[in-house]
Amino acid sequence: MAVHEHPHRSPRSSLSAAFRLHRPPGSGSETAVSARPATHTAQAYALASLRVLTGFVFLWAFLDKTFGLGYATASGKGWTDGGSPTKGFLSSVAAGPMESTFHSWAGDGWADWLFMLGLLGIGAAVTAGVALRPAAVAGTAMMALMWLAEWPPAKHLSDGTPSMSTNPFADYHVIYAVALIALAAAGAGTTWGLGRWWAGLPVVRDHAWLR
Repeated sequence: MAVHEHPHRSPRSSLSAAFRLHRPPGSGSETAVSARPATHTAQAYALASLRVLTGFVFLWAFLDKTFGLGYATASGKGWTDGGSPTKGFLSSVAAGPMESTFHSWAGDGWADWLFMLGLLGIGAAVTAGVALRPAAVAGTAMMALMWLAEWPPAKHLSDGTPSMSTNPFADYHVIYAVALIALAAAGAGTTWGLGRWWAGLPVVRDHAWLR
C-alpha cells in the first residue's frame, strides 16, 4: 500500500509565502534601493553646503582684512591701507605657552603674508571644491595656531583677569578644523564645485594628495 506523504508546512511559512506573492509594488528591497540615490543626493548637498559656507568663512576673513570692510577690520585699517593683519590679534595674546612667541611675530611681514595667503588659498580651494586635502592640512595648522593663541584651557589671563573661556577644548577653531578634514575625507568637491575637473588633471591623478 503506497503512502503519499505531504511535507509539513507551518503557518509561518505559509504566511511568508503569501506575503511574498502579494507584496505591494515598491515595498521592501525595492524601496530600499530607490531610497539609496535620494539619501546619497541629500548627503552630497549637505556636504556641499558645509563646504561652501566653510570656504566663505576664510574668504570673507581675507577680504575684510585686506580692504577694511568695517566688520572685524575697521575701515581704513585694511592691509591695502598699510595695516597689519596679524599685529592686533597676535599682540593681544594674553595666555598660553606661546604668548611671548606670538608677541614677537605680531606685525612681521612674513607673518602677514603667510596668514593672508593661507586665508585666500584655503578659502578659494574649499569654496571651489578643489585641493581639499592640502586645504585641510593648511587649515588645520592655521586653526591649531589660532587655538594656541586664544588658549581656551586658561581660566585666567596672564594678568589674572578671567579669560571668559566657555570650553577648555572644543571651540570654533576645532570645529573648523574637523569640518575641513571631513570635507577632504569625503571628497566633497564634486557637488556645486570643480572637484571632478580637478581630479581629472594629470598632475592630480599622479599625486593623490593634491585632491
